[in-house]
Amino acid sequence: MNTEAFDSTNLKQFDEPANLLKALSHPIRLCIVRGLMRKKKCNVSYMQECLDLPQSTVSQHLQKLRSAGIVTTERNGLEVNYVLADQRIEQMIPILFGEEIVNHE
Repeated sequence: MNTEAFDSTNLKQFDEPANLLKALSHPIRLCIVRGLMRKKKCNVSYMQECLDLPQSTVSQHLQKLRSAGIVTTERNGLEVNYVLADQRIEQMIPILFGEEIVNHE
């Protein structure tokens, strides 16, 4: 039996992609990421209004996305905006939703 397709000699290589998928595996986080793809940058207040959720809930989801390296922040004075930090996400999300991938370069 040929087992080359399932190489378990270095399972560590799967940790980072698995963590990325775990961070995306919530409807609110998927919605946030998709919204950031469309809007490019956004603050928590705007997301809170759009999602109709408490600010603390949105912040918790953003923290999970930040921990996974999916989003990062840009500060402009007192305003903190969130932006996508991982380009792989811009390829993954449209596939999940059956949308065309838009190249922003």
